[in-house]
Amino acid sequence: MKRIFKFIEKYYFIIVLLAVVISLIYPNSFKWVLSEYNGINILNLLLSIILFTMGTTLKVDDFANVFKKPKEISVGLLAQYLIMPVLAFLLARLFCLNEALTVGIVLVGTVPGGTASDVITFLSKGDVALSVSLTAVSTVVSPILTPIITLLLIGNQIHFNPVDMFVSILEIVIIPIIIGLALNYKFPKFCDELKDYLPAISSIVICLIVAGVIGANKQAILTSSAIIMVVIVLQYFIAMLLGVGVGLAKSHFPNLTQATVPGALYSVWQNLAGSILAYVFRRFV
Repeated sequence: MKRIFKFIEKYYFIIVLLAVVISLIYPNSFKWVLSEYNGINILNLLLSIILFTMGTTLKVDDFANVFKKPKEISVGLLAQYLIMPVLAFLLARLFCLNEALTVGIVLVGTVPGGTASDVITFLSKGDVALSVSLTAVSTVVSPILTPIITLLLIGNQIHFNPVDMFVSILEIVIIPIIIGLALNYKFPKFCDELKDYLPAISSIVICLIVAGVIGANKQAILTSSAIIMVVIVLQYFIAMLLGVGVGLAKSHFPNLTQATVPGALYSVWQNLAGSILAYVFRRFV
């Protein structure tokens, strides 16, 4: 059983691509991902599961690293909450994206990085402790910074409630992480045993989310995905040279159905490109 989970963890980017293909051929197969069950938003629930698994891998010491490496953490936060959002907004303007796609691209830039960055750092033989610390800190400050930055960039064009977004991030991101962190603090051995399985579970959940969003927006993707992919690839590589968006897009911009597309496509691209770069760094650097 453990081998199966390790296989999924190792080749998750291929599984993501497979999920994308299936969702484009059979778009209704993952329609349930964007639905509700007994009043519970399934998409937000899936996102919470990912953040909970992340929380079980964190320790209080991870946050202490903020004081040990303040310069590195500050640079990371600057890149996450200034460079990425501004770059996303400028690219959206440069390519004249419509309102929905602009929202999606900006949210990709304003939401914090997830555990995928930690996995890629590990595969690249990078500073995993620093990556985990930055992920933890950027996630904790996201309820405040994400709504504010989003409001500053697109608030004059598209109406949304930053307070509601703040509450959503607390519910979807912060609370699941705190629960996972508490579980790891109380039962460290149990959580340590889970480490062999949680990355694969997170990967599967990510695949479901991506497939659900892409399936629901099949027509929009087929008609405009080329320009979106150009923007996403540029955003990824420019950000790299310089230094959970789907859920928020669906919750706070429900009328802009295409707003979820950039987040889903970016998830596919970052997993694929990140894995390739990790292989290059591990093999040749």
